[in-house]
Amino acid sequence: MTQDGKLEEVSGDTEFRSSSAYSNYVLGILFVVYVFNFVDRQIMSVFIGPIKEEFGVSDTAMGLLVGFAFALLYTVVGIPIARWADSGNRRNIIALGLAVWSAMTVLSGLARSFATLAIARVGVGVGEAAGSPPAHSLIADYFPLNRRATALAVYASGAFVGSGIAYLGGGYLREYFDWRTAFIVVGAPGILLALVLRFTVKEPPRGYSEVGAKDDSTSTLKETLHFLMASRCWVLLMLGFSLVSLTGYAVLMWGYEFFGRVHGMSPIRIGQWMGLIVGVGGSVGTIFGGLLVDKVSVKSLHLGIKVPVWITLLGLPLGAVFLLTTSPTVSLLFFAPFYVLLNIYIPAMYAANQALAKLRMRATASAIMLFVVNIVGAGLGPLVVGILSDYFSPQFGLEAIRYALLVSLGLGVIGCVLLLVSSRYYEDGVLKTRPKKIQGRAAR
Repeated sequence: MTQDGKLEEVSGDTEFRSSSAYSNYVLGILFVVYVFNFVDRQIMSVFIGPIKEEFGVSDTAMGLLVGFAFALLYTVVGIPIARWADSGNRRNIIALGLAVWSAMTVLSGLARSFATLAIARVGVGVGEAAGSPPAHSLIADYFPLNRRATALAVYASGAFVGSGIAYLGGGYLREYFDWRTAFIVVGAPGILLALVLRFTVKEPPRGYSEVGAKDDSTSTLKETLHFLMASRCWVLLMLGFSLVSLTGYAVLMWGYEFFGRVHGMSPIRIGQWMGLIVGVGGSVGTIFGGLLVDKVSVKSLHLGIKVPVWITLLGLPLGAVFLLTTSPTVSLLFFAPFYVLLNIYIPAMYAANQALAKLRMRATASAIMLFVVNIVGAGLGPLVVGILSDYFSPQFGLEAIRYALLVSLGLGVIGCVLLLVSSRYYEDGVLKTRPKKIQGRAAR
């Protein structure tokens, strides 16, 4: 780091320099890309009702559409794309993925059958698979260890801002237009953003933020998996993160229908409240979680997992009130703090995953984490709720969705317990990953 606060790296004959302001600009662009990612992903949840009615399908089928139809190839394709990102140009990969998923979102609006809509959503998943793994790796190179969790939290908050925009805009579009128009409107702008990303973001050298952390070695997917699976902390981290994310995705994908079916709220009113609570509440929780991880990790690394997870766990009972009360006002009042606390743990997961991986394993480690988490969370979460809703429907009617979501909440409790256990092994896992002298330099 130079005296004027600029980072610089010399690699061969090419000198790479980046100021703190430029690093923040890169983070800002990646944040906006992630916002678009979740606008295109989440708009589907707003239109579950109209799509179900038009094509005459069940809640289970809709659970497959918003869950596995998206998540399966998103997670499977994410691993080879991440392998590419660990040796290729991460910026170009993200820009290409953004263009693909934006185009496939537009094509979703042109679908004339449930099958073609499902195929288009699979295409959205393929494009979005090129988003987070290379973005996590880029952020880890632009931000040192003592700022990384906050940077990853800012990036992760794009999911909630994007979801909030999808709810707000989708509520309006559902009230006055059809679902096809909505997909075309939200998909088209992403193609322009892909060009902005491609021509304004620079690709940094590997390990740029970690002075002295040179590692030109490469690993096969098998070697990367073996390295990560040998870490007890990483295995427990994936199990716990998967179950808590199941709760998050279940609420995210079925919350709109919950307020409509159980409390009879209008589309615009649901969109306004869901947009505000998810967009603002989720972002506040995630960014606070990142700041918290960076602060408590200075005292002891394991606190970077333990403290935010305890906060999330203590907030889950608020979710039970949100689901079980008969008053829509009380439900919304408890939903807001519940959703803030539900997402405080997320930056700890991203930061820990990057810390437990070697330099040229980071994008792949991110893809593997997203594979596990999204198969269970984004895939199983909406599907389990859909299946349980159909199962409970003969007994509870429209309120079946209430009890289906309650089951997902219980799985989140189990996930938090597993994450707390994983924190016991975190420090040892990080020490085995990189030498102590490298960690010390990276933290400065």
